[in-house]
Amino acid sequence: MAPPPPSAPAGDPTLTAPIPVTSQRPAWRDTFISLRIPNFRLFAISHLIAVVAVWMQRIAQDWMVLELSGSVAAVGVTVALQFAPMLVLGPWGGVVADRYSKRTLLIISQSVAALMAAAMAVLALSGLIEVWHVYLIAFVLGLVTVVDAPARQVFVNDLVGPIHLRNAISLNSSIFQLGAMVGPAISGLLIVAVGGGWAFAINAIACCYTVLTLARLRTDQLNATAPAPRAKGQLRAGARYLLDKPAIFWTTVCAAFVAVFALSTPVLLAAFADSVFESGAGGYGLLNTALASGSLVGALASTRRTTLRLRGVLGGMTAFGGFMVIAAYVPSQLVFTMLMFCAGIGCLWFVTGANQLVQTSTNLAIRGRVMSLYMMVLIGGQALGGPMIGWLAENIGAQPTMVIAGGVPVLAAGGIAVVLARRGQLTVRFRWTSAHDERRRLVAIVPKVS
Repeated sequence: MAPPPPSAPAGDPTLTAPIPVTSQRPAWRDTFISLRIPNFRLFAISHLIAVVAVWMQRIAQDWMVLELSGSVAAVGVTVALQFAPMLVLGPWGGVVADRYSKRTLLIISQSVAALMAAAMAVLALSGLIEVWHVYLIAFVLGLVTVVDAPARQVFVNDLVGPIHLRNAISLNSSIFQLGAMVGPAISGLLIVAVGGGWAFAINAIACCYTVLTLARLRTDQLNATAPAPRAKGQLRAGARYLLDKPAIFWTTVCAAFVAVFALSTPVLLAAFADSVFESGAGGYGLLNTALASGSLVGALASTRRTTLRLRGVLGGMTAFGGFMVIAAYVPSQLVFTMLMFCAGIGCLWFVTGANQLVQTSTNLAIRGRVMSLYMMVLIGGQALGGPMIGWLAENIGAQPTMVIAGGVPVLAAGGIAVVLARRGQLTVRFRWTSAHDERRRLVAIVPKVS
């Protein structure tokens, strides 16, 4: 573990380095330990239903825009409008999450999301839907995300407390990826069978179920923290905390590269399904399911982590981008699908590790603001990346764009590792192994000991 900078006051919690979280690998029987908490179990069930429905809506939305406009770039614009509010207003969402009840904020945000999904369903099923309708509703949903995302991240601590926080974050990611695996497949079949309008109706019902679940939670069993008082400079304090703490700062830098380039994968998958493999909506759903299946494996694997460090974040980032580069020019959709599965593992190893590292490295009183800045980068970056990747896919082709989308994060991970090594925070240790010691790594990036 790297020591704090010499100028840091002793015991200053804002300048600590990345920290090991556990010294022992958890027992297999404790893989789902946070589900033993009744409130989290209720929340997890509603979260799974909601994620399946959200992914059904997202696939139907993207494919509908592609059919109405005939343009992959238009799909990128939809992604941008949905994520742009987080890029601009994200920090204020964190302030709101720190000041008010997270449960109340989630009830409000999910109620608005239900209304938007119902509006989309009526327009689609009546045949009146136009591209601008999708753009407008996507933008409103983006405004909802500004408050929903940081509140949802911090609310996990209210549900399980600090002891089971890491496990709950990993399970939340696993649930998200399970929903992302099932949702696109169902949506693809639904689009082919009866049209995408019903996906929006199902999502509206799922949002209502989430609201009812939040209302049913036992408030006396929540580990709610006292709201942060209104004061000047709260945004500045959150930003200074992020910048001063290496674990959070470098993780956020990694998230920026991944978000802008690699996380626009659904836009690229639409292009591959439409123009490279010509497999239509069903193929698009299958490719998203493969990516999500790998992500589920990566999320579950993250529950076995014994430490949280930047080298794990950099490794996941490299694997995610690397598999995308390898997949770019494979001639077979089957091989491409298998590589998307592998890319999904790398993606969630990165995302879950980054999320856990930021949350566990942040004091609870300021966590909403720090998480909002992190989510602003992770979600808002896709607002920049979506149109850019869509434009590149339309103008230079899906395959070279896939190389760019995966290659830039790989190069960034290498560059960040070099910077950290030059600053003395990381060093490369070479180890020789014998036939009797195959478990030891040949090369490992480890914190430098002064």
